[in-house]
Amino acid sequence: MSKGTAASRSPLFLRIFVRMLACVAVVQLLNFGLLFAIQTPNPKLHTVGQIAQAMRNPMAVPEGFEVLRAPAVEPQPWNPRAERTEVALATALGVPRDRVILRFPVGFLQRPQVYNRAGVPPAPAPASAAAAQDVIVAGRFEASLKLPDGSWRTVTPGEGLEPWRLFVIAWLVLSALAAAIFAWAMAQRFARPIGAFARAAERLGRDPRAPPIELDGPAEIAEAARAFNDMQARLNRYVDDRATMIAAVAHDLRTPLMRLGLRVEDADPAIRAACEGDIREMQAMISAVMAYVRDSSRIGVRRPLDLRSLAETVVDDAADRGADVSLELGDPVVIEADPVALKAMLANLVGNAVKYAGGAELLLSARDHEAVIAVRDRGPGIADEDMERVFDPFFRGERSRNRDTGGMGLGLASARATARAHGGDITLHRRSGGGLCATVTLPL
Repeated sequence: MSKGTAASRSPLFLRIFVRMLACVAVVQLLNFGLLFAIQTPNPKLHTVGQIAQAMRNPMAVPEGFEVLRAPAVEPQPWNPRAERTEVALATALGVPRDRVILRFPVGFLQRPQVYNRAGVPPAPAPASAAAAQDVIVAGRFEASLKLPDGSWRTVTPGEGLEPWRLFVIAWLVLSALAAAIFAWAMAQRFARPIGAFARAAERLGRDPRAPPIELDGPAEIAEAARAFNDMQARLNRYVDDRATMIAAVAHDLRTPLMRLGLRVEDADPAIRAACEGDIREMQAMISAVMAYVRDSSRIGVRRPLDLRSLAETVVDDAADRGADVSLELGDPVVIEADPVALKAMLANLVGNAVKYAGGAELLLSARDHEAVIAVRDRGPGIADEDMERVFDPFFRGERSRNRDTGGMGLGLASARATARAHGGDITLHRRSGGGLCATVTLPL
């Protein structure tokens, strides 16, 4: 039983909180590092002459511009920079000032600036069209020219991804990837003890003698595991007490039955024959009960077992008794098992098939980490509503009171108890064309 460290036994909510906080902190640190890693992007530079050329002839737009056409354009609130550039642009185009509108949609990382080639803001009104051509606009803008038909032609720089934008995108993708890896590892760590708990519950449903859960992981999971282990121990004690009581009662009944057998020896022959038949039937019932208790509570020595060799032995034993039994061999399958218990289980299933159908076919295979033994027959089968009930102790599919034809009703219950003690199970289903198939699954 693992004690666990103080960190591994801390409350689950605290562990989730700390790791989520750490994940958020890592992402924020990466984003904070972006502010130092990225260089301030240089705005694009365009001259008024280039803008005017794009506005004059939309069929020969210089590279890096986009031209749009709109029925109307809303002017921007007064901006001294925009006003100076509008004057320069109207001068370069040779059109009135009111036919030109310039807007600067200010971005987060860049502000539009207007300079001349000397690097200083231009004069409010350029002296000539040549001087207006030299005015430089830095950053994004929208320059609109009113056409003779009343519509507006708008020129704006292209929206291509600049290198700094690609760098930001790559940084954010890597940050998201790092956060996803961290979150995946955190989720796996939290899910591991819960998954172990679920698998232990599944094992308990198949094998009450399964080992207890290790008391590891968060405090809440460890507490649930402790309660689960206590429940399993109480369940096993209850089953053991019941089995012990049944075995004790069956054992103690042998003595009075023996005395009854001695007392009827001097009775009338007709009465003695009837009494001896009843005594033999009761002795057979007691033996069946003792075998069922033994099989359901037996914990034999388990070792590597070749199922193909075991099936061949059972088939040979049945054939020696004159039974029509065949075996279809698959690949060799080796499991950890109690050979005595599994042989008795398989002989029980083969015996039922021979008894009620006159023969049996065995098929051995492996699939999905399981060994599968199918015992098939062509007998009358059983009703659908009895497919599960036949595994209940003392339930007999043959409804007569004749023990010679109906048995004690413990054979299949004992066989399933053996299979489940090995972590497997037995199920029944109808065969196409008539008959029954008993399928034994055992973990590899």
